[in-house]
Amino acid sequence: MMINSTQVSHFTFGAYFDLGLFKYLFFMIIMCFYVVIVCTNLLLIVVICMNRSLHEPMYLFLCSLFVNELFGSTGLFPFLLVQILSDVHTVSVPFCFLQIFCLYTYTNVQFYNLAIMSYDRYLAICYPLQYNTRMAFKKVTMLIALTWLFTLLNVVVMISLTASLQLCGKIIERVLCDNYSVVKLACYDTTVNNIYGLMYTFIVLFGLATVIFYSYMRILRVCFSGSKQTRQKAVSTCTPHLASLLNFSFGCFFEIVQSRLNLNRVPIMLRIFLSLYFLTCQPLFNPLMYGLNLTKIRIICKSLVFGKM
Repeated sequence: MMINSTQVSHFTFGAYFDLGLFKYLFFMIIMCFYVVIVCTNLLLIVVICMNRSLHEPMYLFLCSLFVNELFGSTGLFPFLLVQILSDVHTVSVPFCFLQIFCLYTYTNVQFYNLAIMSYDRYLAICYPLQYNTRMAFKKVTMLIALTWLFTLLNVVVMISLTASLQLCGKIIERVLCDNYSVVKLACYDTTVNNIYGLMYTFIVLFGLATVIFYSYMRILRVCFSGSKQTRQKAVSTCTPHLASLLNFSFGCFFEIVQSRLNLNRVPIMLRIFLSLYFLTCQPLFNPLMYGLNLTKIRIICKSLVFGKM
């Protein structure tokens, strides 16, 4: 990937400020978050992969979700920890684009995964007798593979368009690299970048939101017309997914607000929290939500941790 900018060799993050000795406290807090994220997500990945009883569509989609959260967290937290302890908050242009690649891949895969999981819950609740044929193993692996393939293709195109821009600025008013902040530093017209970003966002958001909305409308219809047992099954299997979906949606909303609007009047600590929310809370939230609510995972995790069934 060629970067045509000759004026800029590195970016400076403008959102950092002098924390004094508090930087060591923030370092420990962020480090604890990262350790918890790695341990919980890795534990659940191992549990799902090593137990054949969990080789079902729902758990395979969860495994993809947890792998993606490990990937996204690794793209953020080590870099963030270095920046907290550093006195000079700069990053080279290639490394900045590498972080953009990791974080945007994480965001897209997360959204695709949540949409596919809603479709999976729709089939499980509305067509329980045909579920195993409609959601066969080959179909599950194909959906997971297409999720990553479409995401990687989009992110590579997006970064290629941004990397071809001539940059005349080097200050990013964030604590991490994001594509929109880099595009705003371009010297010349960025119409192509904006059109591509808007078209892709609209198509993906509209398509995935339609899948999610349709799935849950059909689930609700079955719940209202079905038996008490059907309603209990729907609530138990859909609650973690709905909670995860709402949490991720709020995080994306905060990120859009942070990126697109001028928040200079907002306290800087709040701006930093908004920019890190969906990259931190989702990987922390999902393992706890699914690990505590799904009985099979909960029992196997207990047996691993305490050494007995």
